Amino acid sequence: MTAPNHRQRQFKDKLMQIGALTCAILVVTPLVLVFYHLVKLGFSSINWAFFTQLPKAVGESGGGMGNAIVGTFILLGQAAVIGVPVGVLGGVYLSEYGTRSINWWIRFAADILNGVPSIVWGLVVYALVVVPMHGFSALAGGIVLGLMMIPLVMRTTEEVLHLVPSGYREAALALGVSKWKTVLQIVVRTALKGIVTGVLLAVARVAGETAPLLFTALGNSIWAKKLTQPIAALPLQIFNYAMSPYDDWHRQAWAAALVLLLLVLFINIGVRFLTRDRWKGKI
Repeated sequence: MTAPNHRQRQFKDKLMQIGALTCAILVVTPLVLVFYHLVKLGFSSINWAFFTQLPKAVGESGGGMGNAIVGTFILLGQAAVIGVPVGVLGGVYLSEYGTRSINWWIRFAADILNGVPSIVWGLVVYALVVVPMHGFSALAGGIVLGLMMIPLVMRTTEEVLHLVPSGYREAALALGVSKWKTVLQIVVRTALKGIVTGVLLAVARVAGETAPLLFTALGNSIWAKKLTQPIAALPLQIFNYAMSPYDDWHRQAWAAALVLLLLVLFINIGVRFLTRDRWKGKI
C-alpha cells in the first residue's frame, strides 16, 4: 500500500469516527436536556415526605406520592409476571421450533401489536376485564401492561436467540443432549444478556404509560390494599397533577417525572451489573 493511499484510508477512518461521534452526541443530547429540565423543575420537591406520604386534599400544599410509587412497583410486578414468561417462551418457539408459515403469522401479529396505540390496549382490557369485574382495579392495570410487554419481549428474544451461533446447537446435539436441554442450557444462557435487555426495554416502555391505566387502574388517593381495587401509579399521578391549576401539584408532577426516569435508569444499571459475566466460563 502506497503512502498516499494509506493517508487517504486514515482520513476516511477519521471522518467516519467524527461522523459516528456526532450522531451519538445528537442522540444523547435530547435525553440530557430532558434530564436537566426535570432536575431543574422537580428536584426541589423531592424529600422524605414525597416518598412516604399520601397526596393532600385538593388545593392543599405538601403531601407526597408514596401510594403512587408503591402502586407503580405493583403494576410493573404484575406486568412482568404476565409478559416476561409468555414473551420469552414465545421468542424461544419462534427461534427454535415451529414451522415457517406458523412463525410468519406469529411474527406478523407481534409486529402489528407492537404498533397498536396504548389507549387501544386500555380499551380492550376495559371491555374484557374491567366491565366483567364491575370496577377498575390494579389487576386490570397489571394485565394491560403485561399484554403490552408480550410482543416486544417476544420479538427481541427471537432476534437475540438468532445471534447465537448454530455451532453451539450442533455441538450439543452431537453429544446426545436433548433438544430442550440444548435450548435451555446452551442457547438461552448464551443469549441471557440480550434477553434481559429486551425485558428491560419492555419494562421501560410500559413504566411510563398513562392512557391504558386511565381505563383500567384509574388511580387512587389512598394506599391500595387489594388487587381488585383501583390503584395509584406515577404516570397517573403526573397526569392528574399536571392538569391541575395548583403550582405545588405542578412541582410534584415534575418531581414524579424525575423519579420515574431515575427508576428506569436504575433498573437498567442494576440488572446489567448483576448479569455482567454471570455465565462466563459456564457454557
